[in-house]
Amino acid sequence: MSASAPPPRHGQPARRRAAVLAAGITTTLTVGLGIAYTQTTDSAAGIGMAATTTTTATSTTAQTAAAASTSTGCTAKLTPGKTWPDRYNSTVTITGAGTWTAVITMTAPQKVSTVWNGTASWGGGSGDIMTVKSNGSGKTFGFTTQYNGNTTAQPKITSCTATTSTSTTSPTTTQKPATTTTTPAAAADLTVKTGTKYQTIDGFGSAVSIWGSAWSAAETQTLFGTGAQQLGQSIVRTGISPVPSEWANQVSALKSAEASGSNVKILATPWTAPAAWKTNNSRINGGKLKTEYYDDYANHLNDYVSYMKSRGVSIDVVSIQNEPDWHPDYDAMDWSATELKNFVRDQGAKIKNTQLMVAESLNMDDSLTDPLLKDATARNNIGYIGGHLYGAEDAGHLKAYGLADQYQKPVWMTEWNYHKAASDTSTAWSQPGNQAVWDETLDDVMRTVHKSMEANWSAYIWWYGKRYYSFIGDGNAGTTTGAPLKRGYAFSQYAKYVRPGDQRVAVSQSSKASALEVTAYQGSGKIKLVILNRSTKAISNAVIQAPQTVSKAEDYLTSRTANAASQTAGINGQQVTVDVPARSISTVILSQ
Repeated sequence: MSASAPPPRHGQPARRRAAVLAAGITTTLTVGLGIAYTQTTDSAAGIGMAATTTTTATSTTAQTAAAASTSTGCTAKLTPGKTWPDRYNSTVTITGAGTWTAVITMTAPQKVSTVWNGTASWGGGSGDIMTVKSNGSGKTFGFTTQYNGNTTAQPKITSCTATTSTSTTSPTTTQKPATTTTTPAAAADLTVKTGTKYQTIDGFGSAVSIWGSAWSAAETQTLFGTGAQQLGQSIVRTGISPVPSEWANQVSALKSAEASGSNVKILATPWTAPAAWKTNNSRINGGKLKTEYYDDYANHLNDYVSYMKSRGVSIDVVSIQNEPDWHPDYDAMDWSATELKNFVRDQGAKIKNTQLMVAESLNMDDSLTDPLLKDATARNNIGYIGGHLYGAEDAGHLKAYGLADQYQKPVWMTEWNYHKAASDTSTAWSQPGNQAVWDETLDDVMRTVHKSMEANWSAYIWWYGKRYYSFIGDGNAGTTTGAPLKRGYAFSQYAKYVRPGDQRVAVSQSSKASALEVTAYQGSGKIKLVILNRSTKAISNAVIQAPQTVSKAEDYLTSRTANAASQTAGINGQQVTVDVPARSISTVILSQ
């Protein structure tokens, strides 16, 4: 098996490890492939009547206003945005109405893939008529259109209508102002107790392709940046190839990750030692490291750290082995608990300028690390305990690790991949509002992040960050390469707002809020609550009791129909009131 070949399935339910080979495209072209266009449409305010449409096309390289739809109470102006070889953005600005409905006609086979700052629905024989309603996010909305082979057609505004109601969700991160009142304090539904402290958070992240191509600079920025439509991750996991000539493959992506966010950490994990050092003389199918090569293996890991440092990449954590208790037919190597202890005890100090992690077992099996933690020399040579979630919950291992806590060794969950909601080729993964994908994201992925935090673990690292079922698309299953996916926005409710160095603190709940799964964090003068509502019941006017007066409150929500959308929060001294929609995950940030 070559170093670049993708491995087969892991063997655990719904686990995939196919390498991502699609490269990100970041070139910006002029709108419409050099065609600027204008459009004017009139409609009667309040009744949504479409009038005549006039479109003029001229050859130019400038990005000009594309459409203006005017009525007595509502004006809609469409402006072209960024363009890629496979898709383009459009922005619509509304004037003359506080709440509105805009109707836009698309031309098949072009299709809208993403809408932000508005609530969209589709009609027409081919779903080519898009109706966008205001949802409290202001008077500007935008959308991304896939060419699907038609690079000349442009969207047309059919009508703009003043309306009287708004939706409560929106795929945007623009903050709505909090309202401040001076009414008497209400009974609290969520009470933050900063006097009770738990683990310090190291971060949330995902893996770069272990066997395939690296992320592009733009993709890395989307994953690790903290701006609008960026996901705010703070840990990247990479592999240590047994072939040093392959180490250069990920240098660019790792440097970009460190530069894209604040306090980004890099975890480097080997899947195997060089074949000649193993008992089976092969990179694959397990096999053990021969004891006479323990010293060489330590030098191999140390050389990797030194190599990356010479290229401007700091490796914060080096693992001894990926899944030492699993021997599949791809890169792998077996270790027993005693072998791990002996290697770390005798060789661990030779690996410099980083911290060591053990054991990244398949299901957080602490029997592999207990002997090491009980040996003072071995224990002092490591900084972290790591493990994976495959079967961990069923085995009773998704819980606090007492021995690691006793010796102050942070526990990281360093890999999980679960995607049973649809087949590997289903375009359900590319549909932002797909119910099955959202249910799996909320009930399986986000639930395990919550439980990992409650287990006092300091980090949660998903499998590939760029994959059709993950955080940004890879071009497969209908996804757009590099574009954020629904699962990415949901994960960002932790990653983007709960930052490295924050400390988890206690939070209590009233009976009204008993269905919520909530963790609270404190750091940088702020309190952050991540609220997971997997029930079918919304909770209105949930009162959060802070331990100090709140000067500013931010509330961001991801649901089946919203992506990191800003919600209104009311402030009353030390209390903040928020609405928690059903089947959603939200993050509330309280500033003193």
